[in-house]
Amino acid sequence: MPTITTKDGVEIFYKDWGAGQPIVFSHGWPLSADDWDAQMLFFVKHGYRVIAHDRRGHGRSTQVGVGHDMDHYADDLAALTTHLNLMNAVHVGHSTGGGEVVRYLARHGGGHVAKAAIISAVPPLMVQTEANPGGLPKAVFDDFQAQVATNRAQFYLDVASGPFYGFNRPGATPSQGVIRNWWRQGMEGGAKAHYDGIVAFSQTDFTEDLKAITAPVLVMHGDDDQIVPYADSAPLSAKLLKNGVLKTYAGFPHGMPTTEAETINADLLAFIRS
Repeated sequence: MPTITTKDGVEIFYKDWGAGQPIVFSHGWPLSADDWDAQMLFFVKHGYRVIAHDRRGHGRSTQVGVGHDMDHYADDLAALTTHLNLMNAVHVGHSTGGGEVVRYLARHGGGHVAKAAIISAVPPLMVQTEANPGGLPKAVFDDFQAQVATNRAQFYLDVASGPFYGFNRPGATPSQGVIRNWWRQGMEGGAKAHYDGIVAFSQTDFTEDLKAITAPVLVMHGDDDQIVPYADSAPLSAKLLKNGVLKTYAGFPHGMPTTEAETINADLLAFIRS
């Protein structure tokens, strides 16, 4: 399997298909590069080079016990882009991966990045604080950690069967294949990485990162997102970005890159080509 080794000895698995302008995909919690299959197949057919990695502790990367924070995530991504000598790249992040992309752009982006897109992403800050009254109470994320620690197999099944893809909404038609694929990806990763990752995606404040980014960024979010509520995420991120564009999708769920791949792929392609 293709891997790189980070400076602290973690093996990061990645996929690298095709040729052309590179598009780099960063996945959500607690998934893997496989969650981008619909996008990678689409863009490689349209003449792009597509790259996706398994975040440390996730998927086929090392189940290391340390470094499950946004700085390490961003540094691991930087190690990958340096190893592959990527120039004029487009970075696309979903959910926690959106936070990873934002921290990477602010910390390492420089002149190597052409554009970026963040989808159903966690920035600016998920947890409720005095400065972020619209956030979710910390108790919500404490409960996530408790469920990961006690029965993550059932928790992951419940998340995929319900709020992640909106399969709990009236009239929804759940896809057992999509549910099982989410569960498979989650269970392939390490419990410690997933447990610590909850703090990383919920308590990291990306406000200053967003302000520092100069590249064009497309902010894509569904207004029926039950995982990262719309009002306290996408509109706020778009306002903080120097060159951000907000695109809101009526009724789309958190996992819209999978359930609404045709729409998301077309809009990403239009943004990249513009």
